[in-house]
Amino acid sequence: MNWIVWAGFFVIFISVLVLDLSVLHRESREMSVRQALGWTVVWIAVAMSFSALVYGVYEYHWFDWSPATGAPNGAEAALQYITGYLLEWSLSVDNIFVIAVIFTYMKIPAQFQYRVLFWGIVGAIALRGAMIAMGAALIHAFDWMFYVFGAILLLSAAKMLKSNEDQFDPDKSVLVRIARRVYPITERLDGEKFFTMVDGARAATPLFVTLLLVDFADVVFAVDSIPAIFAVTQDPFIVFTSNAFAILGLRSLYFAIAGLMMMFKYLNYSLVFILGFVGIKMMLHHHYEISHLISLSVIVGILIVGVLASLWATRNEPKADFDKSQIPPAH
Repeated sequence: MNWIVWAGFFVIFISVLVLDLSVLHRESREMSVRQALGWTVVWIAVAMSFSALVYGVYEYHWFDWSPATGAPNGAEAALQYITGYLLEWSLSVDNIFVIAVIFTYMKIPAQFQYRVLFWGIVGAIALRGAMIAMGAALIHAFDWMFYVFGAILLLSAAKMLKSNEDQFDPDKSVLVRIARRVYPITERLDGEKFFTMVDGARAATPLFVTLLLVDFADVVFAVDSIPAIFAVTQDPFIVFTSNAFAILGLRSLYFAIAGLMMMFKYLNYSLVFILGFVGIKMMLHHHYEISHLISLSVIVGILIVGVLASLWATRNEPKADFDKSQIPPAH
């Protein structure tokens, strides 16, 4: 009867999404850094509350949950979920910078950005679900995929370390070119609408093109994050739910970090070390098992070091709000 638990998760998740867009953020308006930080705390609390359900399902088999052979007990499952959530959440920081570039290039007003991010996570959930299913199938069929995924993470860390992150140019995106050929696209925004009427014909607005780019950016970054969480656990339910809740908080996290990004200049190096650590852990999977508690401690420790180093380096600099004009132009 495992479908009951899966169905329950989707009911909870969809209910939260509907409440968020139709009630809490029904009006399009710009979100301040303080509001974003507040909502970030709320979504973290929601995600952590779900870990209690994970514990009960795996420990007491709530709702007739039938765990697979070798499945973790309640405490281990909850720890894996929290570690996976924190890992996906931290790796989203790099994604946030690219999203900021996309919004700047497409000239999307701040009051419409939350709506784009909201619908962006709907597409991201579906796309990541497919990638998680594919990754789980590969790992189940081929043990050596651990080495492949580990190598992907190490290469990603090396690429991130040697460059200051190549600027994302939406105009060069194959996705945008295909979209322009498949469907009429107008250069004019029509409020918060994704589609509008132009000369009697239906056309997509820049808001819809931005939505496509945000989902595409998430897929690109999922190439790193999906293998990373498989180093924590291969349980599909834990992998998917931790990813889903991490993405759920990405919208508020975007506005929070976008406003504070200049304060955390060394956070990018923390991500490099996290990717490197997880990559090594995955490649050592068949030889030496690093406990989930140690993994969680290392990830938290690396993030704390990055934040503290950034705050120390900028302690004498004047505090300034994040200005998106500081992002180099994409063309």
